[in-house]
Amino acid sequence: QVQLMESGGGLVQPGGSLSVSCAASGNFARISTMAWYRQAPGNERELVATITSAGNTKYTDSVKGRFIISRDNAKKMVFLQMNSLKPEDTAVYLCNADVQLRTWSPLSTSWGQGTQVTVSS
Repeated sequence: QVQLMESGGGLVQPGGSLSVSCAASGNFARISTMAWYRQAPGNERELVATITSAGNTKYTDSVKGRFIISRDNAKKMVFLQMNSLKPEDTAVYLCNADVQLRTWSPLSTSWGQGTQVTVSS
């Protein structure tokens, strides 16, 4: 079993910055790729950024140059630093991880519950 717990959401003014974190816990062999998704009311879930265990990153075009994804493998955590925030960034931000429960197991995907980020003046 893997549990992902997000923290750090909140209300921020346009142009401001906010950081969200996600901690993985449970009994598993390793974590592969970790990611942040977001979902705004009435919209489909959108992939924001991914980071591999080696630290390679990818971003959706709308956040390139503004958001930074990072991870701490020892602490089993992933972070998303969000800068120059816009009202359209308002959404629930969800943590995602591909986890190998046992060394012989295939990767399985786990999700956190999400944390609300609201960008408004």
